[in-house]
Amino acid sequence: MQTPYYTYDSTLFSRTIEAAKSEAACLPQAKIHLAVKSNSNARLIAIAAKAGLGADCVSGAEIAHCINCQMPAHRIMFAGVGKTDEEINLALDAGIGCFNVESVPELDVIQQLAVARHTIANVAFRINPDVDAHTHANITTGLEANKFGISMADMIDVIRRAQSMSNIHYLGLHFHIGSQVLDMTCFRQLSLRINQLQDQLEQAGITGTTSINVGGGLGIDYEHPELNPIPNFRDYFRAYADNLELRPGQSLHFELGRALTAQCGRLITRCVFVKQTATKQFAIVDAGFTALIRPALYQAFHKIVNLTGQAEQRPLRTYDVVGPICESSDVFATDIELHEVRRGDTLAILSAGAYGFVMSSTYNLRALPQEVVE
Repeated sequence: MQTPYYTYDSTLFSRTIEAAKSEAACLPQAKIHLAVKSNSNARLIAIAAKAGLGADCVSGAEIAHCINCQMPAHRIMFAGVGKTDEEINLALDAGIGCFNVESVPELDVIQQLAVARHTIANVAFRINPDVDAHTHANITTGLEANKFGISMADMIDVIRRAQSMSNIHYLGLHFHIGSQVLDMTCFRQLSLRINQLQDQLEQAGITGTTSINVGGGLGIDYEHPELNPIPNFRDYFRAYADNLELRPGQSLHFELGRALTAQCGRLITRCVFVKQTATKQFAIVDAGFTALIRPALYQAFHKIVNLTGQAEQRPLRTYDVVGPICESSDVFATDIELHEVRRGDTLAILSAGAYGFVMSSTYNLRALPQEVVE
């Protein structure tokens, strides 16, 4: 097959879903949604839907795609700070489960469009909890400085505004503090903050909070993907079970992306040249940041394996693995040990099932990579 391409292990994906469901059993109210922005492959979405998961969507196109993949509309949550009228109307017509609303202007527009369509929109409000996820700045989302969510100080007024609207049905609260979070203390802190906010709602006489959505954020082991293909779901769900004080009748929603999809995916690429300079030895491959942008965008680490060299048990050598793009940032790894690389060798970039293909581009007029589900 022409490289570069993505390959997904559907068996591992299903195992990961079942592990998450099993560990979430400590929370009888839990409902898990796949964050489609992490991986929108149709076969994976269909597997998730069949396993009983819902979907977390951030665009109208994602909503339409999920419905085409047999995801029940009532299990779809629609998030995002910039929902267009067209996207909102699509979601209203589809009958999605909930809009995660991020501002008063958005609430007003949803009300107007719901009135025009003679329908009721279920909404939850994304509240910015000001909890530091201790992760990369570009994937931190729960601080006051971030663009996401409604201020805690405005929460009560916004909910009262919603409850006064004719075509809005207030469901609850939504949160998301960031991505690739490995410190469970962050999820405990979020739980305690939610407890405080629920107390404030009760003191203000606000009722009707039937849904709490804590987002996702659980990280994976990029360093040792083969040893730890399944994330630490046990401690993740226990952090909420031990600290979050749900009220009777409340449902608890999780929007997991990377934790479900990352380890099942690999980017397969081929060595074009091995280039030796005075100070470096480069393995130049045919995948660039047009295929996988995370290392260039986030300085993200992905383990790389020379499948050909490993199979032939060649000695280890030190390389910078770089792509063909005309940008200095087109680097996958520096000073890493690989089994000796030769022109034509097949390399695998591991843990690439999340934010891989979905963020690919045609910069330099390069073709998008193909996807294979095995």
